[in-house]
Order: sequence, then C-alpha cells, then structure tokens
Amino acid sequence: MGIMLARIIRLAIGLLLVPVCIAATMTLYSLLTATQSISPAVLPPAAWALAGGFLLWVFLFLTLPRPVRSYVLAHEMTHALWAWLTGAEVRGLRVSEDRGSVTVSRNNFLITLAPYFFPLYTVLTIAAYYILSVFYDISGYQLFWLAAVGFTWGFHFTFTLLTLLQRQSDIHEYGRVFSYAVIYLFNVLGVCLWVVIVSSPTLEQMVNGLGESVAAIAALCRGPVRRFLDLVGQ
Repeated sequence: MGIMLARIIRLAIGLLLVPVCIAATMTLYSLLTATQSISPAVLPPAAWALAGGFLLWVFLFLTLPRPVRSYVLAHEMTHALWAWLTGAEVRGLRVSEDRGSVTVSRNNFLITLAPYFFPLYTVLTIAAYYILSVFYDISGYQLFWLAAVGFTWGFHFTFTLLTLLQRQSDIHEYGRVFSYAVIYLFNVLGVCLWVVIVSSPTLEQMVNGLGESVAAIAALCRGPVRRFLDLVGQ
C-alpha cells in the first residue's frame, strides 16, 4: 500500500510539473526571441563559441565511435556526487565498457535522476576555468572555455537522449511522468542559463519570464480544474 501511494504521489507531482515544463519552454522561447533582433553576423562571440563547441561534438558523435565508457563514468560519478551532496554515503563505484553501478547508503530522486539533468563534464569545465582564473589571467582564453562548455554540454545532451530512448531502471524507479518532467524541466532551465550567459537577456528577465509564464498557465488551467472538481463533487 505504501509503494502504491508513493507512485500515485509521484504521478500527481509529475502531472503538476507539466505546466511548469511548458512555462520553462515558453521562457526559453522568449529568451531566444529576444536575441533575434540582433543580426546573426553581430551575435556575441560567446554565443558563436558555445554553439560551435556544441555542433562540433554533435558532428563527432554522429561520425566517430562513441566514448560510451566516458559517459558511463560520468553517469555513475554524478550519482555518487549527488549522493554525497544530499548526505548519503557512497560505498562503491564500478564502471565497465558499457555499464556501471554505484552503491549508496540511501536514495532519492535527485540522486537517481541527476545524471540526466546534471552535465558533470560541463560543470567540471566551468569549475576549472574559475579555479585557474584565481591564479592566472586567462581572460584571453574565454572563448576557448565557452567552446569547451558547448562541447561538453553537447556530450551530455546527446548521450542523455540516447540513454532515455532505452529502458532505464532509474526512470522506472520514479515513474516515467515524474522522471521525464524533472529531467526536461532542469535541462530546459539549464539552456535558459546558457542563453543568459552568452546573449543580451538577463537573469532577472529569465526569472520574471518564468514567473509570468507559470501565472499565465495557472490562469488558463484554473477554469477547467474548477469545473472538473465541481463535476467530481456532484
């Protein structure tokens, strides 16, 4: 009974997250639209570097043997990292050519789903840039680092998409609706942040746009939900 109740609660939360996912998508669209008033020829170099790194990875992903072991390593290390961040104990990590496993003292949805929304290699790339900038003047290499960010995020995006097309125990554990909603939402918000970093829209515009989109969808859904509740109460 407890397991069934947990599944129902996750399903309900997943359904409630769907409007938030739509709002996040609307926010991303508005951010991208805000950059369309600028001619592609005068887009910030940062945007070209980020997009160039991403496209380079996609080309390599489609034409060369895929580094599956590198993805498996990142996948299991992300499980372990989020276990540590949430206070769980990591007791063992194993990685082979095409599969891996990690043993933790307890689990939650962040630990389970983190590899699908947390681009580990991208975060390590950004961390390396800021750590090195403390000791050296590397401002002249900023475009190189942004290209590396795009490259590593492309790695995350392509392998996540490929992995989700297969049956995953991580997804089954928390249910498809809840898992896909969380993964989609966090990834879209991540892309929103990249747009803010490399173009004219600001973080404040992103947050305000997200709030306005959520409010608009809530207002749109209020009527049908009220009618449904009235029908159930009859």
